[in-house]
Amino acid sequence: MSEALIIYTSLTGNTEACVDIVADALEEHGINVTIYEVMDAEAEDFLDFDIVMVGSYTYGVDGVLPDEMEDFHEDLSQLDLSGKIYGVFGSGDDFYPVFCSAVDDFEAAFDQAGATQGGPGVKVNLYPEEEDEAELQRLVADIVQHLD
Repeated sequence: MSEALIIYTSLTGNTEACVDIVADALEEHGINVTIYEVMDAEAEDFLDFDIVMVGSYTYGVDGVLPDEMEDFHEDLSQLDLSGKIYGVFGSGDDFYPVFCSAVDDFEAAFDQAGATQGGPGVKVNLYPEEEDEAELQRLVADIVQHLD
């Protein structure tokens, strides 16, 4: 049975709601899911899982990574995650000129680490609505197709 690890941070609960949707979808595909908040995790934790996922909000006008994600992001890009399938999702506010750039930042880190992208990152405006839930489930379906 495949194993997935989701590491996330959530300030207002929006990203955490996305985590719940993703975890449920993975479990529906028969995948064991482990979830860690980023402050309780190390990037190296990904080495023990088949599917590696990050959920992060994007902070402020300039679209920066949350403080608690900065070291994790840097450590992630230094790993060798060859053979791992990744997915990224996050929440933001489309009021700001830079929307959900944390998703792009983490995709780049996973690419640098040699992981295989399971599907396009999902960017959620504020709290996940029905169409966002469908996108998150599609991300999981795409990831599952990459499993051996």
